[in-house]
Amino acid sequence: MTEQQQETSPDGLVVRIGQAIMLHRAGDREEARHRLALLWSETTGEGDLFHRCTIAHYMADTQDDPGAELEWDLRALAAADALTEEKVEWGEHSLAVRSLYPSLYLNLAADHAKLGESGAARRELRRAKGALASLADDEYGAGIRAAVGRLESRLGPA
Repeated sequence: MTEQQQETSPDGLVVRIGQAIMLHRAGDREEARHRLALLWSETTGEGDLFHRCTIAHYMADTQDDPGAELEWDLRALAAADALTEEKVEWGEHSLAVRSLYPSLYLNLAADHAKLGESGAARRELRRAKGALASLADDEYGAGIRAAVGRLESRLGPA
């Protein structure tokens, strides 16, 4: 397998997404954004919907503008919805996609809150709370549940 084939294989793509995420977590937002944009442009087919959801989900976090962050979070949700609607055999991605929904909705709620759109923020927060049952009882699930609680406290009563 050539180096180019390795980079575009599903496993190679996952590695490259992981590398971009690590760059972001290490504080290099610009390089992470650049790499995620490249990955986004490389994944265009229906077979790439899970990867596109993941890329957009993390690309949103690299944005400086709340409006751009919202756009990327909407792309992530659209990819997850398209994958769900396809009703194809996702195999290992099935649980992963279901467990992404609380985070996807939570991110949308936070985006709307940043933009001063409290009604839309509360709507998305309700959707996040409604999807919490899909989360495992693990560190990731606990983190999402805690973040939902924090945003709910910040938004105050409806």
